[in-house]
Amino acid sequence: MHKWKRKEKDRFQNNTMCPVIKQQRKLHKCKVKPFTRDFINISQSFLSLNSIHEMPHMQMKDLKENYVVSREPLKGSMNHKKSPQMIIKSGEKFEDGKKSSGRRNGRRRGRGYKVDRLQDGKLEPSTGSTPCKSLMFHKRPGFGQLGTKCIVKANHFLAEIPGSDLSHYRVEINPEVASRKLDKAIMTELVKLYRNSDLGMKLPVYDGRKNLYTAGSLPFTSKVFTVILTEEDEETGNVRKREFKVTIKFVAIAGMAQLRNLLSGKQVDTPQGALNIIDIVLRELAAQRYLSVGRFLYSPNIKKPQALSGGVESWRGFYQSIRPTQMGLSLNIDMSTIAFIEPLPVIDFVAQILGKDVYSRPMSDADRVKVKKALRGVKVEVTHRGNVRRKYRVSGLTTQPTRELIFPLDEHMNMKSVVEYFQEMYGYTIRYAHLPCLQVGNEKKVNYLPMEACKIVEGQRYTKGLNEKQITSLLKVSCQRPHEQELDILQTVQQNDYDHDPYAKEFGINISSKLASIEARVLPAPWLKYSDTGKEKEYLPQVGQWNMMNKKVINGSTVRYWACINFSRSVQESTAHGFCQELVQMCQISGMEFDRDPVIPIYSARPDQVKKALKYVYHAAANKLEGKELELLIAILPDNNGSLYGDLKRICETDLGLISQCCLTKHVFKISRQYLANLSLKINVKMGGRNTVLLDALSWRIPLVSDIPTIIFGADVTHPESGEDCSPSIAAVVVSQDWPEVTKYAGLVCAQPHRQELIQDLFKTWQDPQRGTVAGGMIRELLLAFKKATGQKPLRIIFYRDGVSEGQFYQILLYELDAIRKACASLEPSYQPPVTFIVVQKRHHTRLFANNHNDRSSTDKSGNILPGTVVDSKICHPTEFDFYLCSHAGIQGTSRPAHYHVLWDENNFTADEIQSLTNNLCYTYARCTRSVSVVPPAYYAHLAAYRARFYIEPEASENGKARCTCTTNGSSVRPLPALKEKVKNVMFYC
Repeated sequence: MHKWKRKEKDRFQNNTMCPVIKQQRKLHKCKVKPFTRDFINISQSFLSLNSIHEMPHMQMKDLKENYVVSREPLKGSMNHKKSPQMIIKSGEKFEDGKKSSGRRNGRRRGRGYKVDRLQDGKLEPSTGSTPCKSLMFHKRPGFGQLGTKCIVKANHFLAEIPGSDLSHYRVEINPEVASRKLDKAIMTELVKLYRNSDLGMKLPVYDGRKNLYTAGSLPFTSKVFTVILTEEDEETGNVRKREFKVTIKFVAIAGMAQLRNLLSGKQVDTPQGALNIIDIVLRELAAQRYLSVGRFLYSPNIKKPQALSGGVESWRGFYQSIRPTQMGLSLNIDMSTIAFIEPLPVIDFVAQILGKDVYSRPMSDADRVKVKKALRGVKVEVTHRGNVRRKYRVSGLTTQPTRELIFPLDEHMNMKSVVEYFQEMYGYTIRYAHLPCLQVGNEKKVNYLPMEACKIVEGQRYTKGLNEKQITSLLKVSCQRPHEQELDILQTVQQNDYDHDPYAKEFGINISSKLASIEARVLPAPWLKYSDTGKEKEYLPQVGQWNMMNKKVINGSTVRYWACINFSRSVQESTAHGFCQELVQMCQISGMEFDRDPVIPIYSARPDQVKKALKYVYHAAANKLEGKELELLIAILPDNNGSLYGDLKRICETDLGLISQCCLTKHVFKISRQYLANLSLKINVKMGGRNTVLLDALSWRIPLVSDIPTIIFGADVTHPESGEDCSPSIAAVVVSQDWPEVTKYAGLVCAQPHRQELIQDLFKTWQDPQRGTVAGGMIRELLLAFKKATGQKPLRIIFYRDGVSEGQFYQILLYELDAIRKACASLEPSYQPPVTFIVVQKRHHTRLFANNHNDRSSTDKSGNILPGTVVDSKICHPTEFDFYLCSHAGIQGTSRPAHYHVLWDENNFTADEIQSLTNNLCYTYARCTRSVSVVPPAYYAHLAAYRARFYIEPEASENGKARCTCTTNGSSVRPLPALKEKVKNVMFYC
C-alpha cells in the first residue's frame, strides 16, 4: 500500500482524522483572495420537500479510498417513522469531479468524525421522568489554554460530605394531607416528641413528601407514631386539634460511593439522589428560619423590604443549591429579590391598588372588580378582636356596601346587618360602611369581614404580573454592583452559620466560608471586518464595545421603496417627515442604499385601525409602483401602544410579507444619533444586509468552521407566562446562511403544546395520498435554505440549544439529535454530517467576581469581570465538557456569565476551539455594537420565538375570554400562520 494511504487509513482507524476532511484538504489546495466566493459547484442539489421514496440518490464519485462509518439514527424515536441506516462514505465528492477553489493553503487541519455512537438498541427517548442512562455526555477533552490568565472568585463554597452512608426511610401520614407545609409541621412535631426516645437521639431530615433521611440507622425498621397537631382552618379561621398516624419504614442505605467516584473524576452518572439528600440537610434549618419559594429562601430580616407601589414590596433572599464540581462538592449561593404583598391594613392596600381616596368615596363597579381580582386568594387576619388574630383567605368581595349587608343570624332566618353585628358582638363601630366587605370562607358558609377590620398577613408572595412602574422599582432595588453582591453573599453565608447548624453537624457536612478562587482566562476579542468604503475597514473592539463612527456596514442592503405610517396622534406630519429624513440619512451614512423619499406621503392612522391602515398603505404603494412591491414600512407608535406592536408585526410578517421597523414617539421627538445608528443596523439586516463579519472568517481561519461547509443552528422554546394555563409554547430555530462568515441567520417558528420543551417540529413525516410518505420539519427546511443560499451542502453541524434545564439534558439530546439525523437522512440516505450539540444556560446562579475590585485593569467600567473571561476548571463539572463564559461588558448590576454544556461532539472540538468560536460569535450580534452575553444564534432563536407569540390570534369565546388554543388533551395546537417567503429568509426578528 502507498505510504500516504496507509498513514491516512491508520489515522482513521485511530479516530484522529477523517479522510473526508483530509481529502477535501487535498482537493482545495489552490490559493484565493479572502473575498473570493467561488463555492463548490454541486450538480445534484438537495431536493424540495418531497417524498423520501421519490428522492434519487446523489451520484457521487468516490475518492481513491473509501472508508465507511455506520451511523444509525437514534432508535425508539418519538418520531413514529424509523429512519434507514445511515452510511457516511469518507471521501465522497459533492462537486461531480470538479476541483473547487475558495480555500487557502495553510488553514488548520479538520478533524475526523467521532466514531463512537449512541449505543444501538439502548436509546429509548424518555417520555417520563427517568432519562436513558446508557447515554454518556461528552467527556471534557482537556482544559483551555488560550487567553490571558487571571484569578476570579465565584459564589461557590466548598462542602465536605460525610464519609459514611446514610439511611433512607419511607413516611406515610394518615389521614393524608394535601399541604406540604402541614406534612412538615407534623414531622417537626414528631421529631420534637420522640427524638430522645424512639428515634434513638437521631436528628432526621424530611423532604416534605414521603422521604426521611438519617445519619446512621434508627433503632427500628418500621414503627407507627401518633402526632396531635393544633392547626387553623384557612377558610373558616377555626382552630382545631387533629390526630395523625405516621408510619416510618426503612427503605435502603443511601450510598455515597457513586458521588465520591464522580468527585474523584470518574465518568459515572450523576447520583442525583445523594445530592438531593445533602441539599435537604442544608435547607432544613434555613427553611425553618426563612420563607421557602422553590430553591429560594426569603425573609424581611435579610434586608429591609422596599415598597414597589400598588401594595407590593420587595423581599431580599438567597438561592442555595449543592453541585458536584472539579474542586469537590460545592454550595452555590446567590442573592435574589422578588415581590411580596405588603402587609398593610386591607383598606390601605385597596387605596394603593386604585391610586385614589377610598376612605370617603364609594367604589365604582370597575374599581370593585379590580380590587376583587387583587385580593382573591390573599390571606388576611382580623384586627378588631384584640389579641385574637384569626386568619382567613379572601374568596371574593360583596357587590353591596357594608351598610346594606344583612345576613341570617340563625336557622329561623332572623336577619341582622353587618354594622349592627360588629357593634353588638365586638363593640366595634364600622367607620367606612360605604365600602364593600371581604367574603371569606367557602361557598356553603360565607363570612363577611369589613375591610377596615382586616390586615394582610405577612409573607405572601405576589404572583400576579407587575406593572411597568413596579418592575422599574424592583430592578432598582435588586441591581447591585459586583462588590456589593459579593459582600451580601458572604454575609448570607455568615448568617446561615453552617458551622453551628445542628442538621449539618448531625450529617457530618462542613461548609467553607470563603468564596472559591479560580484561575480564569480572558480570551482576546476578534478583529471585525467592515466595508472597504469606510475609513476604518477593520476594527479590534475594546472591552466588549465599539461604535459605527468612520465605519460602514460590510454589506449594505438596498431600500428603494418604503413608506411610513404614523399611529401617534401627538406626532405631526412635519415631525414624522423630519424624523424619517434623519433616519434615511443615517442609513446612507452607515453604507446602505436608501431612497430619500417614500413611495407615498406619510399616512396617519388610528391605532385601532391597524389592519385597515397597513392594507391601505401596502396596496396604495403597489398601485403606484405598478407591479413592484413595497420593501420596508416605518411605523411610528405611541409610547404606550398595547397590542398595536404585536398586531402590526403579525399582519406584516404573516399576511403582507412586509419588513417593518417600529419607532416609539419619545424617540421621534428626541432624535438621538445613537438611536438612529442602532435603527440603521436593524434595518440593514432585516433587508438582507450584513453589518460586520469576523476577519478570521474571511481569511478562512476559524477552526472547525472554515475548513468545510459548516452550518450553525440556534434553537429555543419560550413558554407562556404563569397563569396562562393553555396558551401554546413557541419553538424557534435559526440557522446561518452565509458560510464561511456565519453572520446571517434565517429562522422558522412553530407552536407546540403548552410548556412542552422538546421541539416537536424539528423533523416530521406524514402520509400524502399521491406522494406516499413525505418528510418535512424545521431542520430539513433550514438545511435546504442553507444549500440554496451558499451552494454548499453542510458537512458539519453545530447546534446551540437555549433554555434547557439540567434535568432535561437527556431527553432533549435524545429527541433532538435523533430529529437532526433523520432530517439529514431524509435529504439523502447516506448524508450524516457530524453534530456538536451545545446547551446554553443563562438561568443559573454562578457569579464571577474580580479578585481585586480596586484593580481597574481587571474590571470593566461597571466593576464586572472583563468580557471574554472564561472558566472551565474548579467550579465546572468533574468530567463533562462545560464552561462559563462572560462574553459581554457589564452595564449595571452584576454580570451573569453564560454556561455552555457540550452534551455531544462528533467534531472533536478542543476546549480552546469551542470557547474561542463561541466568544467570537458574540461580537457578530446584529442589533448593536457590543459583544452580547449569549451566543447570537441562541439569542436570535429567543427573539424569533418571542416575536412569534404575537402571531397567536386568540379566538374570543361567548363570555369574552380567549379560548384555549390547544386540544383538551394538550397534544396538539392550532398552527401559527406561516411566515411569508420574503420574510423568513431575512433576520425579521431583529
